[in-house]
Amino acid sequence: MSQATVTHHHAHHFASADDEFEAAKQGMWVFLVTEVLMFGGLFVAYGTFRGMYPEMFHEAHKMLSVPMGALNTVFLITSSLTMAMAVTSAQKGLRSRTTGFLAATFLLAGCFLVVKYFEYMHKIHDGLLPAGFFTNHELTNPKAPLFFSLYFVMTGLHGVHVLIGMGLIAWIMIKNQKGYFSPAFYTPVELVGFYWHFVDLVWIYLFPLLYLVS
Repeated sequence: MSQATVTHHHAHHFASADDEFEAAKQGMWVFLVTEVLMFGGLFVAYGTFRGMYPEMFHEAHKMLSVPMGALNTVFLITSSLTMAMAVTSAQKGLRSRTTGFLAATFLLAGCFLVVKYFEYMHKIHDGLLPAGFFTNHELTNPKAPLFFSLYFVMTGLHGVHVLIGMGLIAWIMIKNQKGYFSPAFYTPVELVGFYWHFVDLVWIYLFPLLYLVS
């Protein structure tokens, strides 16, 4: 079974497999637009409050670990490359390569979350928490909890998207091993690739805004 290919039959309401693929791709783009709108609201809030309290943002961002943020940036940029290679391999029908690149993407995503876990634990230990949970005594600006409210909401929501992406990657890895994908049908791999590139792109914005705010 691992070497056989499962023939994909397009849904009856599509004229062809190409029509099915185009519809699925357009649906994914619409979904990603809604994701942009969701994160966009947070970016607007960030820009508004940064404009109101620039000194506080400058002071608070120094409590974040730039090396850990940069390491996570490397992990996600590399994972975008491995995901792109997985899609290319699926298009060429190279099943073992597809699995290998998907596994590498999954591993890099896991590394990202491990680093984020240690970051969160350090913030919790230092009392750098949102709103009324803020107990840190190093930051004297009374608005400092606002920065960490944005930090946890923005990075936390992004982290949830990373977890969802890992679930999707695991799913297409299993499907790939069972022979569901071939040069004639690789739609799920490409759509998950779109999603993963979006997740990576969001982090490319979050890293400089939160860690390099000065």
